[in-house]
Amino acid sequence: MIPLDTSPQALALRAAYDEQIRSRPGSANGGTIEHVGALIRKVGFEGDGFLQYLGGVDGAELDRLIADQVEYFTKLGAKVEWKYYSHDLPADLPERLAKTGFVPDEEECLLIGDVEELPTDVVLPEGIRLREVTSRADLERMQAMEEEVWGYSHSWLPDALTAALADEDPAAVVVAETDEGKVVCASWIRFHTGTDFASLWGGSTLAEWRGRGIYRAQVAYRRNLAVERGYRYLQVDASPDSRGILARLGLRPVSVTVPYIWKP
Repeated sequence: MIPLDTSPQALALRAAYDEQIRSRPGSANGGTIEHVGALIRKVGFEGDGFLQYLGGVDGAELDRLIADQVEYFTKLGAKVEWKYYSHDLPADLPERLAKTGFVPDEEECLLIGDVEELPTDVVLPEGIRLREVTSRADLERMQAMEEEVWGYSHSWLPDALTAALADEDPAAVVVAETDEGKVVCASWIRFHTGTDFASLWGGSTLAEWRGRGIYRAQVAYRRNLAVERGYRYLQVDASPDSRGILARLGLRPVSVTVPYIWKP
């Protein structure tokens, strides 16, 4: 685990993220969104839930809030994710979640970068090009690449990205492909309307093409898209595989995130 950046600049970025991103409802993606006390509660069109904690409660009030969510999703018969950030208060929030049956999943790292501090040059190995895509056929080729990398189905991906392209927080999807048209890496960026933030997603790369700068080029390309649209910051929830790369590119690790999952 890379250490968190606690410099004044990093703390200012984290505060801006909490104010602009965590406090906004965002897109319902075909489901529902509501404010419930110190939470934003989303229920997707397939029934699963997501809880964004806004803070400001403690003790019995917080315990009641957590228990109410368990009761709500018990009635729905659906699982729910409470996204925990390591800077959330009170400090014993993870223990309170665990006490009611929430189970921690794999942790990620929240990294945020000022676009002025991030690489701008898109440098690719010979025989590779970047291209923005929107067609179903291209998204299905991207799906095939993801399945080759991860070894399990990504059948949800074409529908999800098709919806994201037209969302109120629109996406741009970028593939890296060979001259013969084989997708070797793919990623997307979402532009969060009314904020200073765009977020980075994806970036999986076929094994034989790793270590050649393709992922870095994807970051720079998407950074440039954000600048063109007037965004100041890039944010990403990074897996252990990519957090070090992103930190070396200039994004600051400002918090650890853990999805706490409750299932009926």
